[in-house]
Amino acid sequence: MSQKQKGFSLIELLIVVAIILIIAAIAIPNLLRAKMAANEASAVGSMRSISTAEIGYSTNYPASGFSVDLASLGGSAALCATATGATATSACLIDDTLATAITAGTARSGYFFTYATTAPASGTIVTAYTITGTPANPGVTGQSYFFADQLGVIRKGINGPASLGSSPIQ
Repeated sequence: MSQKQKGFSLIELLIVVAIILIIAAIAIPNLLRAKMAANEASAVGSMRSISTAEIGYSTNYPASGFSVDLASLGGSAALCATATGATATSACLIDDTLATAITAGTARSGYFFTYATTAPASGTIVTAYTITGTPANPGVTGQSYFFADQLGVIRKGINGPASLGSSPIQ
């Protein structure tokens, strides 16, 4: 009399595990590339938000020109919720996470943002600014570097930091 076998053999289980590993080996690199592309798109959106906020800042505070730092464009949620919350040092034009995503701080969607002004002297109107977007971990969180200035054109650098001479994003 023969007994009926229940379950799977070791060979069948190994074949299923091998197929799963092959599928994972194909899918994981594509997933990482998609995540980098999403981080880069978010960085471009953040750069656009900062440039737009700078225009609003210079309109609302003409005596200052552009903001002196990135944090001046932001503001805490509690401060911005009040009717008299916006000031030249906390304009409430961008969210505080973006306003604090500077090189020494916490990255936003895998990117750090560096803001620099070209004010002629202390206490004078800020006439120009630059923003650079740098991947927090190049090759993992993003591959491209971004640059924008008071003209609002966002430029992209692939092999290193972007600058005024880099190609503009279409």
